[in-house]
Amino acid sequence: MALVESLALTLGTQLPSFKLPDPSGALKGSQEEMGEKGLLIVFTCNHCPYAIAIWERLIALSKWAKPLGVSTIAVNPNIHPNYPDDSPEKMQEKIVAWRIPFPYLVDDSQEIAKAYHAQCTPDLYLLDSKHRLVYHGRLDNNWKEPEKVTQQELRDAIAAFSAGQNITATQYPSMGCSIKWKN
Repeated sequence: MALVESLALTLGTQLPSFKLPDPSGALKGSQEEMGEKGLLIVFTCNHCPYAIAIWERLIALSKWAKPLGVSTIAVNPNIHPNYPDDSPEKMQEKIVAWRIPFPYLVDDSQEIAKAYHAQCTPDLYLLDSKHRLVYHGRLDNNWKEPEKVTQQELRDAIAAFSAGQNITATQYPSMGCSIKWKN
């Protein structure tokens, strides 16, 4: 497991819309899933301990953010023969077991992860309704021990953003396992 951090990207950067299949093959798109105000896109997977550690908090955050006009999509770029726990079949099992309430999509070609400059799992992006980056950082200040979290940066960013306020908090990089690039 190689620990890496997300890249610093310029806020306001226009990021591409996309359509990807879920594990059953149904196409879901960022435009169609976009909330009234924006969209949280999380590059993640099933096997990385950093990703696993925040899944429960991410699911809770998605339910909290939905009424504020921010929808969520998870994207798995680790469809790689050396990582069978990240296969679409295993993703489907996780969707059921964790009751994931948002699309969990397969980026088999890794083109979307590359277009977003994703580096790690998890790598979190909050976009406005025009696909411009408004937050790119960590979920909170303690990936490993939820009971010790004292700062919920992404939640605070969503709250400010959905209220039409500027996101003023420092955006610390997310960290996790490196994406398992095929080439």
